[in-house]
Formats: sequence, structure tokens, C-alpha cells
Amino acid sequence: MIDDLSPAVERALETARKQAGDAPVNAVQLLLALIEDDEGRAAQLLIDAGGDIVAIRDVLAGHHAVKFDMPAVLTSAREAAGERDETTLTGEYLLVGLIRANVPFHEPLRQSGVAVDRLIRRVELPPIAMGFTLDLRDPTDIVSSARAVDANANRAREALRVLDDYVRFVLDDGVLTAAVKGLRHDLAGLLDQLPASLLNEARETLWDVGTGIMLPGEMTRHSPADVARINLKRLQEALRSLEEYGKVLQPQLVPGLEAIRYRSYTVERIVGIGTDARSQLENAKVYVLLSGSGCLAAVDWTIREAADGGADIFQLREKSLNDRELIERARNVRRWTRETHTLFIMNDRPDIARLVEADGVHLGQDDMSVKDARRILGHGPLIGVSTHTPEQVRKAVVDGASYIGVGPTFASTTKDFKQLAGLEFVRQATAMTTLPAFVIGGVGIENVAEAVAAGAKRVAVGAALCQAEEPGIAAARLRAALP
Repeated sequence: MIDDLSPAVERALETARKQAGDAPVNAVQLLLALIEDDEGRAAQLLIDAGGDIVAIRDVLAGHHAVKFDMPAVLTSAREAAGERDETTLTGEYLLVGLIRANVPFHEPLRQSGVAVDRLIRRVELPPIAMGFTLDLRDPTDIVSSARAVDANANRAREALRVLDDYVRFVLDDGVLTAAVKGLRHDLAGLLDQLPASLLNEARETLWDVGTGIMLPGEMTRHSPADVARINLKRLQEALRSLEEYGKVLQPQLVPGLEAIRYRSYTVERIVGIGTDARSQLENAKVYVLLSGSGCLAAVDWTIREAADGGADIFQLREKSLNDRELIERARNVRRWTRETHTLFIMNDRPDIARLVEADGVHLGQDDMSVKDARRILGHGPLIGVSTHTPEQVRKAVVDGASYIGVGPTFASTTKDFKQLAGLEFVRQATAMTTLPAFVIGGVGIENVAEAVAAGAKRVAVGAALCQAEEPGIAAARLRAALP
């Protein structure tokens, strides 16, 4: 029920009574009084319906007086207000009541551009534009949440700077540096959307109860890798807190913060795998690709001789054996590499690598993904990936490869390459990442210096050792040529 009249309605009624004098108020006088204020709610309703206030006044001024039943108009106005659950009769509701109850108004209003039918049928009146957003949140909650957001924004930025320094100056890795810089840039873009004044006003370090609490181990770091590990966790914790308290301040930022947190998990995985691989392969320089048919002498003798000369890794590449024969050959190579304290990598087949307890598997671009190979091998074994373009290098690093093969570099006597990646790719790949990279494809003592000049520190060779009459001497010469 309408139990109140707005000041605008009371003024309109008083104006209409004064104009009528001793005569009864007519509908024209009341309507003109309602739209006397161009910015009033009644006038705005007509404008929103397509009308021109000046034209409406001109038309109505020349219109004959229209008698009306005030109770009927009020009833219609109450119905219009009731459609919006209003308890105060304001100007726009009284206007709708007049239009709905007095049909003679319709034609002059239409002449002035008003969509009368829309007003008659209208159930929902347009909301009043306030010009500002009404914030009903508790100010204390806002300040407390802003304080948490400010603290964790600083933590996240600081952790990312530490990580940036680690991948740039410790690992010297371009792919990882680009990934961390991307995180820094995207986080800064999100945080810039928060009001700096709010965060500064909420900041309180002098009386922060947590600043004086120090736990054992906080002042100790055992290595740069330890620094990176701790700051990755700090970053993820800060991002999670930013997400939660950010929901109080600016919920629209939360999806972006969540995406950055998930990307940080990927960076953590890449850094961890790369650190382990760099450590495990730190001194591995000469990687031998062998097969029974490709060796001039027996495979076991070739492995022992090459290992004595400095070969570190042996990869079994057999394309013509069935699985039963391949498993038998692989088990023998596993035994011989254990005897020589060298690593054994299985080509293409993570299932057989796991079965024979190889140290890892090597995958080509057409083989299964690193992710699927890891599911088969489990934690620990190495996963190498052949790369032929900078994009493939970047993907291998992000996918979590332990090392990469870079090539093909030179024409090979044992394999016909459709296209050579060449020395330029060696320069690109070795500049992009410090993940262990073995230059492959036709490498031998006659051209290894060219590969080294292009950035190679490790090589993978086949015929250069397997076809050599003295594999040990060939391996020693190759190793001596490498930095």
C-alpha cells in the first residue's frame, strides 16, 4: 500500500491547485506540473519513452482541460508503484497513473514522440541512475582485506624477482627467464587495477604482529636452487592469499590471479626437472647412438672401449628387432653400461626402458609426449627429446624434458636427413636454454670444432664411434674437443 507522497508529487499537486484557483484541478494542469522540472523523474520517464519535454508542454498548453477522477488516478499510480514494490508514490508513478487513466492524453503525447503504449504496458519502470556505486561492505573488512592483499602482492612480486634472478643469472636459461618475466608482467598488470591509495592506507608494518616472529631455518639457504625452491612456494602461497582476499576487494581479478598461480606450478616443475637433469648430466659430454648392425665390432666391446675413452651415455636404437629380441638386446646393454658406470637410454620405447631398468628414454617429434612417457617411467628416469626448431626447444623445456637433442647438424653417413637444421639452429638452441643439449647429426672429429664454435658443449654421435676401429681413442678425441 502507498502510505507516502514524495516531495515532487506534493509540489506538483500544490502547483496544480494554484493554477486551478477556485476551479477543480484538471488533468492537463497536473501533468504539466509533474513535468515542470526537466530533470524530475516524471519528465525523465517521458524522455526515456521518446518524448520531447518542450514539445509536450506546447501540445498540452493548447489542449482543452481534461476532467479526471483523482481516486482512479491514484489507484492506477499505486498499481504502477506496486509493480516495483514501492511504498512511496513518486512523480513517475503518478504520471503513469494519469496516462493509464486518461485516454485523451494519448494522442497529444504521441504527437510529441512519446511511446504511450510502452508506458501503458510497462511493468518495470527504468531504474534511477545514481551516478555512483553504492558500497554496503563494512569499511573495517575492506581495510583488513586490503592490508592482506597489499602484503601478499609485495610477497609475490619479491618472490618473482628472486626467481627471475635465479633463472637468469644462475641457470642462464632464456626460456625460463621469458616464462618468469611473463609471470611478473601479467601479475603487475592485475595488481595495477587495485587502488594504490587503498593499499597504501591499509599498509601497517610498524605494528604488524608477524614481523618479529622468526622461525629456525629462515636465515639459512643451502644453495641457489634452495633459494629458488623456497621462493616458488612463497609465490604460490602469496597468490592463493591474493585470490581469497581479492574476492572482497575486486572479484574480477581472481581468475587472472588463479591462472598465474597455475602457471607458477608449471615453472616449478620445469625448474625442478631442469635442476635435477643439469646435476645428473653435468659431466656428460659424449653420447653414443648404437645398434647391433651399426657397430663395426661387437656391441659390448664398443661400449667398453668408448666408455674407457670418455663416452658417458649410450642409447640403443634398434629398428629391425622384434620386441622379444629388442628386450634381450636392451637387457644386455643395461648390464654392460652398469659395468662401465655409464648411462643407458632406450630409444622411442619407455615401456621397454622401464622393463629393463634403463636410465631413461629418448623421444622423437613423432613419438609419444613427455607427459605420457613420464606416466610410464615414473619419477627419476631421464627423458630426452629431439628438436629441430626453436619452437620445439621451447616446447621440450616447458613439457619437462630432461635434455634435448639439437639437430640434425651435418650430413650423416648412417642416416639420410630430409633437411638439416644446421649450425644456425645450434646457435639458437644453445642460446635459448641451458638444459643439457646434445648436438646430433653427422658429428665427428672432423667437424666437432664447428659445432663447438656455434655453442655446442655436448655431442651425440653414431658412426664416429661405432664405426671407428678404436672407439676409445675416437671418444677421447671428441671429448677433448668439447669445452
